[in-house]
Amino acid sequence: MAELITTTLPRRALLIAAAMMILLIASCSKPGIVNGKAVVKLDGTDYTLDIVADDTTRERGLGGVASLPENGGMLFAFPDSRLRAFVMRDCLIDIDIIFLDPSGRIVAMHHMPVEDPRTENESLSVYEQRLKRYPSRFSAKYAIEIQGGRLESMNLEEGQLIKLDTEYLESIVR
Repeated sequence: MAELITTTLPRRALLIAAAMMILLIASCSKPGIVNGKAVVKLDGTDYTLDIVADDTTRERGLGGVASLPENGGMLFAFPDSRLRAFVMRDCLIDIDIIFLDPSGRIVAMHHMPVEDPRTENESLSVYEQRLKRYPSRFSAKYAIEIQGGRLESMNLEEGQLIKLDTEYLESIVR
């Protein structure tokens, strides 16, 4: 009877340890998509980002949004990688932006403060021309927007890899 217990207990412990390792590897191997949102780790913190992958939602972006969750924001996915510039069109809150190349490496970061809104007598073209441009500096395929001022406390650097589920993003981008 004592022999049966000693051989069963180590096997059970090994099975439990193996199951835990499989779960750990699975959870670390790929960034997540949960309910159509990207879960992206920025400086050790998970951010749940709305994915914008078509022209209409990319154009609107965070325009008109009055607040963001502390660890929320948007992940912009584009069909191609090229030089990009964002503006604060109709934005009500400060935003920080992180531009990423096709592999997810940071190519530029900016703090984008709120700009004066378009006035009644201002044409759309005059409004668009006066908005400050925030460039990617290098070709970018993705951009992440989060609460303004968060970048100041993060240890992110150009060239740093941000893990994205690029396969999923490629499958939905238009």
